[in-house]
Amino acid sequence: MKKVVTFGEIMLRLSANGFKRFVQSDSFDVVYGGSEANVAISLANFNIPVEFVTKIPPNEIGQSALNTLRKYGVKTNFIKRGGERLGIIF
Repeated sequence: MKKVVTFGEIMLRLSANGFKRFVQSDSFDVVYGGSEANVAISLANFNIPVEFVTKIPPNEIGQSALNTLRKYGVKTNFIKRGGERLGIIF
C-alpha cells in the first residue's frame, strides 16, 4: 500500500463547555485539528499509512499536538520543531 503525505498546519481549538460564551466560562475544551490534520487522522483511521508534515513549537503545547497525531496512528517523522506559536481557533 502506498503512503499518503499531508502538508499543513495543526491548530489548537479552544471551545467553551456547555454552549457557554467565552466570557461565561472559566475552563475550555482543547482539541487539535485543522483540515490537513483531520484528513491525516481520517486516513489513519482507515489503516492507510499517512505522514503529516508541518512545523510546531518546541514547547508543551506543540508536544501535545504531536501526541494527538501519534495517538491516532499518524506518522510524525517529518515534523519540524521551531517557532513560538501554534495556530489557535475559537
